[in-house]
Amino acid sequence: MGLRDIAALLLLASIWGGSFIFMRVAAPEFGIYVLVAIRTVLATCVLLPILMLTGGVNQIFRYWFPIALVGLANTAVPFVLFNYSSLHLEAGVNAILNATAPMFGALVAWLWLGDKLTPTAIAGLALGFLGVTVISQQKLGEGDISFVPILTALLATTCYGIAASMMKRWLQGVRPLVVATGSQAMASIMLAPFALSTLPATMPSTNAWLNAVALAILGTAIAYILYFKLIANVGPAKAISVAYMVPLFGIIWGVLFLQEHLSLQTIIGGVMILTGVALTTGVIGMIKRSRAAKTA
Repeated sequence: MGLRDIAALLLLASIWGGSFIFMRVAAPEFGIYVLVAIRTVLATCVLLPILMLTGGVNQIFRYWFPIALVGLANTAVPFVLFNYSSLHLEAGVNAILNATAPMFGALVAWLWLGDKLTPTAIAGLALGFLGVTVISQQKLGEGDISFVPILTALLATTCYGIAASMMKRWLQGVRPLVVATGSQAMASIMLAPFALSTLPATMPSTNAWLNAVALAILGTAIAYILYFKLIANVGPAKAISVAYMVPLFGIIWGVLFLQEHLSLQTIIGGVMILTGVALTTGVIGMIKRSRAAKTA
């Protein structure tokens, strides 16, 4: 991986980590559904011209039904769920819980597609879910929230896992930019009735608008472009490593911009989750094999 790719990986992680800040600031003023609609509509407006220039719009119509299902599972539902959890949980906590997505992806692929789970992967799942338990116990022990926001964040990452299997099952060979653009457009259509019926009573502040636009353009459109470029340059196995850096940036931005404070117990739970994800996805095994190959 060259310096340019490493820089792109760090930039992507910082943007996705910042998305949880944007949600936490904008969601209280816009409401859950309106913020997601703004995010998907603006992202579509950025992605669609690029797709039109590079070709592939016709594939959206050809594969409209599976793309619509991916838009539901990978965009509409998880974005709504994370918007809800951002009303109650710190951005850093949401970023940590978001890292469970590869674990759910492996679990869904095992249940649905018959992918194998090695003993190491099973141990990783157990460790990751134990980390979630540690964080949950900490948040519930504070007495000011219920388990519902934590559950909605986990349901959101479960949706990401389901969407990954959907794409593997139904959309192999379809350009990622086609899926990204189509899924954002389809999610916009699905969310329109909910957004129109829950418009805020007063105009959101300039700060809320800035965060909403940043969430849409930076956290969705540009982030997708960076991610797909990384997949093309270094492959999916290395590109997915961004998942391990997003919680770090989520915590850093939360501390810097929202004066959040995460307890030691929450940090320990986060480390357990990330270690579990590394075991489940085989990252630790790949690192060991790479080191062995270099010393051979």
